[in-house]
Amino acid sequence: MIVLVTGASGFLGSHIAERLVADGHSVRLLLRAASSREWLAFPHEVILGDVTDPASLPGAVSGVDAIVHAAGLVKARSELEFAQVNAEGTANLLRAIEAHAPDIKRFVYVSSLAAHGPSPDGRPRPLDAPPRPVSAYGRSKLAAENLVRRSTVSGRSVIFRPPAIYGPRDPALVPFFRLARFRIAPLLMGGHNRISIVYGPDAARAVALAATSEAPVDGKTYTLEDGAVHTWRDLLAAVESAVGSRAMRLSCPRWAFQGGALVSEAFGFVTRRSVPLTLDKVREMAQSDWVCDSAALYQDLAWSASTGIHEGARLTGDWYRAHGWI
Repeated sequence: MIVLVTGASGFLGSHIAERLVADGHSVRLLLRAASSREWLAFPHEVILGDVTDPASLPGAVSGVDAIVHAAGLVKARSELEFAQVNAEGTANLLRAIEAHAPDIKRFVYVSSLAAHGPSPDGRPRPLDAPPRPVSAYGRSKLAAENLVRRSTVSGRSVIFRPPAIYGPRDPALVPFFRLARFRIAPLLMGGHNRISIVYGPDAARAVALAATSEAPVDGKTYTLEDGAVHTWRDLLAAVESAVGSRAMRLSCPRWAFQGGALVSEAFGFVTRRSVPLTLDKVREMAQSDWVCDSAALYQDLAWSASTGIHEGARLTGDWYRAHGWI
């Protein structure tokens, strides 16, 4: 199959494209002129463009068998910026498909568990439960999901709502590794919040499988995880093992993280940059339970994670060291 992948210069998108090639498929990548090619060391075709530029999309979608839409913002300076890229960018891509690639076999949208919302009782919420996002990011991803469901490709679409994804090429977990090496770890509300996580290459395998499989996955939404529910303390312990040091755990109240977020946002305002730590992000992090399960994905595609938290942290740490990130 020929598969178009958006967001392939990023962490998860690069793993998805790499996996598709490893599985014997041809990939076409929608990349901005300024996008890094550092992780694209596999055969691929490039179309220069951007989901926010409708004029660049007809050439990208024409002639492909399937599309994986993994492009999007995970940090932004405002809710409007999230909406412009995550929601309106998806709308642009769907309009291009309707006009120039109406017969594609599969459209896979990589959303987020943030679109569904946290669990109130520590158990995975049913996939058909009413979405309750608590952040601007989550609302923008939900808006994009709804666009997919109302589009002409709805009956050939698959939506993934992954939880926290980590692994090689992921910049988000680097501070956690660095803090562990410095032997200090501030943990929001003690780090007892329950979370589901999944190793990046495992998530990429699921997405690639959904994009190319003949299995009856059309019109479905899936969550995926590594087979266990963790806490932030569990993740810290895995990171400590990976870096070979033990950090002093500092239980920080929510207001302390909010203070740090205010400083971070002020820096972002002055430098006109998006920053990872914001008041909105703290609100998201402070939820007691972000958990999901892979039962439906296993049933339909026989997918299960192959990498647990300790092995994943070790592989991630090894990659960070090899590339000078820690």
